[in-house]
Amino acid sequence: MADAPSNDAPYRLIQDVDFGEGVVVQAFANLYGCSVGDNTRIGTFVEIQRGAVIGANCKIQSHTFICNGVTIDDEVFVGHGVMFVNDRKPRATNDRGELQGEEDWELLPTVIEARASLGSGAIVLGGLRVGAGAIVGAGAVVTRDVQPGAVVLGVPARLSREPPDP
Repeated sequence: MADAPSNDAPYRLIQDVDFGEGVVVQAFANLYGCSVGDNTRIGTFVEIQRGAVIGANCKIQSHTFICNGVTIDDEVFVGHGVMFVNDRKPRATNDRGELQGEEDWELLPTVIEARASLGSGAIVLGGLRVGAGAIVGAGAVVTRDVQPGAVVLGVPARLSREPPDP
């Protein structure tokens, strides 16, 4: 694994990241406690949080937020402004009125399988799987698993095209 991305863009926060070879991270990106596979490209204004895993040969477009618990396999396209959610019941405070800590919520792991594509502005709720080669249309809100090869569109995301027969 490389120690740093292969480019020298300014104005980035990069802490405790496992980089593959040939990774490019543009300016104004925040990456911490995550891993990024070989030859992946990460655009401006992207945040990738602790515990997220990004595969090789991915393209993560600008203004995307990838939170803890998200695993993105190899060769995935993530469009501009895609958001991931990892908590089903987000709250600022717990039952005692104190700011929530890690013990006050359940992390919902999300997996985006190889060669899937997420259109710009898509939102992927936690605890879901987007299958290999699936396409999530721009602006779609993914509220349930997407089968490999399927195309989903809309709010909530609905099947637009069946996956091909095996």
